Amino acid sequence: MPADRYNEAIPQRDLKYYIFDWDDNILRMPTYIHLERRLADGTWVPHLVSTALFSVIRNDTVNYRPPKGVWENAFVEFRDFADQPESKFLQDARTAIDRLFEGKEKCPPSFNVFRKTLREGRIFAIVTARGHQPETLRKGVEMFIERILTPEERAEMVWNLRGYLVAYENAAENERMTDAEVVENYLSMNHYHAVTNPDFIRLVKSAAVPDPNNSETRKKFAIMEFLEHLFRMVERIGSRKPISVGFSDDDSGNVAAVADFIRTTLAERFPAVKFVVYDTSDPDVEKGHKLVVSGQLPLL
Repeated sequence: MPADRYNEAIPQRDLKYYIFDWDDNILRMPTYIHLERRLADGTWVPHLVSTALFSVIRNDTVNYRPPKGVWENAFVEFRDFADQPESKFLQDARTAIDRLFEGKEKCPPSFNVFRKTLREGRIFAIVTARGHQPETLRKGVEMFIERILTPEERAEMVWNLRGYLVAYENAAENERMTDAEVVENYLSMNHYHAVTNPDFIRLVKSAAVPDPNNSETRKKFAIMEFLEHLFRMVERIGSRKPISVGFSDDDSGNVAAVADFIRTTLAERFPAVKFVVYDTSDPDVEKGHKLVVSGQLPLL
């Protein structure tokens, strides 16, 4: 990286944005869903499952059910509670990173893409089926920056972010802001959506979206919110460059729903955008399987 204070080449850079699921996509979280499993004799016993396994069995209502028939009981580890000294999400993110460093886990499919996204200062959204507060997800991103990015990579991120400030905001702001303020400004521009969070569910219902109780519907709403946010930014800076948006998720059901959403809605609503969807359900395929490309722009 050059010794210049900011990346002067930012004005020539393409407009590339990302939407990431978190679990088993960015980090392999040791968070469990609490279910009950039916035994051969018809009795039910407590049964913990990972998010990866749940994506496979979630529609098997014959052999699996939530405790006492209440789904909220199944996802207690995916919520924030006032009496917690630290969110379970942050505890599990720390453990997941520790396991990477110890060689006990390999990097999930989108781990390196997310790392590059941060280094380059690209705008992104986290869209997850969890129920945490947006601030909790943001703190998880801050932990990733602190613990995963090397000092050189963090310096590269700030160098790129200062380049964006000079190119599209105000050069004086770049000179005034400390490195910490530059990163804070960047993180505040991204979206952090946990689609089973009660506040987010209320937001979806207030928008009169059909079938707001469906998790896939709420993910679509989060994606649309992010795209509208992006276009407000693009219009404000007056850029006419090609735009691409990549979406990655390890749940094949979500992938299929988003792919259909692109074909039926997003491609028409945002015809100038190239959309790419990655199915990251196979942990052995880095970046995942590319399933949908919409638009006429060069591939990511």
